[in-house]
Amino acid sequence: MAVSSPARGIPAAHTDGPTTGELLAFAHRAAADPGILGRLPRRPGERTWISLPGPGGAEAWVIGWPPGAETGWHDHGGSRGAFATAAGLLRESSIAVELPTGGRQVLELADDMDRQRELPAGRGRTFGPHHVHQVVNPSRAEHAVSVHVYYPPLPLMRRYTRDGRILRLATTEQSQEW
Repeated sequence: MAVSSPARGIPAAHTDGPTTGELLAFAHRAAADPGILGRLPRRPGERTWISLPGPGGAEAWVIGWPPGAETGWHDHGGSRGAFATAAGLLRESSIAVELPTGGRQVLELADDMDRQRELPAGRGRTFGPHHVHQVVNPSRAEHAVSVHVYYPPLPLMRRYTRDGRILRLATTEQSQEW
């Protein structure tokens, strides 16, 4: 399960561009801007999004989450980032482990690897280049909105399936696919 590899054109570490603190500050500013949030179309039953130019060459997305919407387990192709909830509540499940490189497709997780956090409107978080998570709108009735920022811009996303403690690479999506 390769996370980042210079041989695949994805930098192993990012020392240039905006810091995760700057990405989070941008996410909070955008999440509090009614002009930006008003541009997001909201459709019952489907996630919607609009792109924004982020700080220092980062990419940003405003995402609408209908009740029950979720991302599934994924990573961000070696990009670091941040996100902030503008409306509603999001629940994030993440894995507190750096995934191994070297082409592994399956990883058995230790019992204490799972982390959960709730992000109501006004809260946000940062993450590094090896972050694997899923995000869910747990509400049965309320639409949620969030702002996500990535640097460098997402080169790809890896999607995983999860069966108990087994995390399995399912697919890799290139940026032109989303």
